[in-house]
Amino acid sequence: MATPTLLDVSALRDEFPALRQHVQGRPLVYLDSAATAQRPRVVIDAVADFYRHDNANVHRGMYELARRATDRYEAARAAVARFLNVADVSEIVFTRGTTEAVNLVASSWGGANLQPGDEIQLSILELHSNIVPWQLVAQRTGARLRYLDIDEEGRLRLDQLDALLTARTKIVALAHVSNALGTINPVREICERAHGVGARVLVDGAQGAPHLKLDLQALGCDFYCLSGHKMCGPMGIGALWARRELLEAMPPYHGGGEMIDVVELERSTYAPPPQKFEAGTPNVVGAIGLGTAIEFLEGIGHEALWAHEQTLVQHGLDRLAEVPGLHLFGPRVAGARTAVFSFRLEGVHPHDAATILDAEGIAVRAGHHCTQPLMRRLGVPATTRASCYLYNTPEDIDHLVQGLDVVGGIFG
Repeated sequence: MATPTLLDVSALRDEFPALRQHVQGRPLVYLDSAATAQRPRVVIDAVADFYRHDNANVHRGMYELARRATDRYEAARAAVARFLNVADVSEIVFTRGTTEAVNLVASSWGGANLQPGDEIQLSILELHSNIVPWQLVAQRTGARLRYLDIDEEGRLRLDQLDALLTARTKIVALAHVSNALGTINPVREICERAHGVGARVLVDGAQGAPHLKLDLQALGCDFYCLSGHKMCGPMGIGALWARRELLEAMPPYHGGGEMIDVVELERSTYAPPPQKFEAGTPNVVGAIGLGTAIEFLEGIGHEALWAHEQTLVQHGLDRLAEVPGLHLFGPRVAGARTAVFSFRLEGVHPHDAATILDAEGIAVRAGHHCTQPLMRRLGVPATTRASCYLYNTPEDIDHLVQGLDVVGGIFG
């Protein structure tokens, strides 16, 4: 394989207007991309261009603006399908994000297929958005939740999996990448083992889609969810991919316009997927922005993105190891994780660390990161989390370490 082209990160950063500002009198060092990525100029311009020139509702209008809006909206759907290596564009359902996509599957597929005694297999790494929807459907159906544990480096305990997967397991739902630890989960292997007992597999790809080269035909899952704002697109837009036969069998999630075929006084029939799951006026401009973000990422190239991020991973592992009293969570080797660094500083509350870092112009996240079960498993109430993306540099990590020196100086 040819060596990937190295990113010109300095030029790339110029594409992100928000990164040019100063905060607290210092140049911004943005290290919170696991919460939301910054937007490149091309995405901002695409959103503004739609409102300036093509603002109309989609699919119904017979006039020029409506035709242009519909074409751009459906082109965005095709971009998502291409990004995921999905042949059937109708398998892409636009949602508000990963959270709504998981809720859609849990409510629609889960409500129609789960029965008392069935089991839902999750992992202790999951975000609340991939736990609470399954709790709700379990309460409605009588199904039972089971959890796969992690080892001391935050990797899934696959040695437990065969004992957990049984004929009662109906669905396995897991993150592609942990938002708190950066752990990259072996999704393909888990899919094979889950399918061996007849279970379906849902993958929360909120952290996977921005960082990994995706090929859902090779990955082998049944549902894949992603969020646009994690991958340089707008907030409030995401997508669900599901196998066509599953979408056709699933009942509607929301009722209203656009998802119907015929409405009578006592009953209705429904449009085929994906329209069956896109009731009401969709987030047209969000979809267009997401499609533009995908084109932006494709223009950079997955191999270059991966190589750059793994450089950041190794640099982060090396530099954070130098910080006195710092305990880093997650895998300790590059290749097994993304550039997400959750840590505790001895004697310092994560919120205090984040506040002091903010005074140094460094934006990090502190808290439980919507993973309270994981925090309890780690034996901590919260962590400080620094998360990198394609526009970050090794120097950003150096600034973080310098900021942590300031934290250490204040707390002794």
